[in-house]
Amino acid sequence: MSITESPASTVTQSDKSAFAQRFRGYFPVVVDVETAGFNAQTDALLEIAATTLSLDENGDFSLDETIHFNVDPFEGANLEKAALEFTGIDPTNPLRGAVDEETALKAIFKLIRKKMKAAGCQRAIMVAHNAAFDLGFVNSATERCLIKRSPFHPFVSFDTTTLSGLALGQTVLAKACIAANIEFNNSEAHSALYDTEKTAELFCFIVNKWKGMGGWPLASAEESE
Repeated sequence: MSITESPASTVTQSDKSAFAQRFRGYFPVVVDVETAGFNAQTDALLEIAATTLSLDENGDFSLDETIHFNVDPFEGANLEKAALEFTGIDPTNPLRGAVDEETALKAIFKLIRKKMKAAGCQRAIMVAHNAAFDLGFVNSATERCLIKRSPFHPFVSFDTTTLSGLALGQTVLAKACIAANIEFNNSEAHSALYDTEKTAELFCFIVNKWKGMGGWPLASAEESE
């Protein structure tokens, strides 16, 4: 397990109302998972990372805290050889310091609920690159662990693949980051920790850019006349 925290992690009272208003009460949390295949029901979850965001007095988003776990495959999990070769993960390596799914999810959910409450938001919403994939694995793991309630909306998500396609003309994470002038090291890619923080940087870039172009807050009808 690892947690990193930025100096801007303190949420003030003025941030709370602004944060809650920005996404209709949703608290965006950036997530990336590394897995042993594509089937969330049968294939192992091997890594998971989540990054929370902070909002400054100018209305700009930035990275707040990141929490990361290497995860032991659940009992009976399928391990696709091609997937392991692609990620370079060896699930049997004792140096991974892996924990079970329940330990990882409960720690991540605890952090999210703490940050979500501080921001005055009602529900978390997952931000991810190809978000349906990550949300599917988190939902399946939550169900396996008999965790009664996930902080995440069960099916609504913010997909940075779509957002970067619209804003940057790119859908691959590495290419979208390069287009946004975000440093990206391909040798570190396909690590949940690295990909989560890069996805978070990309999401913040797009949201902040939209605001800077006059897209937020939206002008009322009276203001536009």
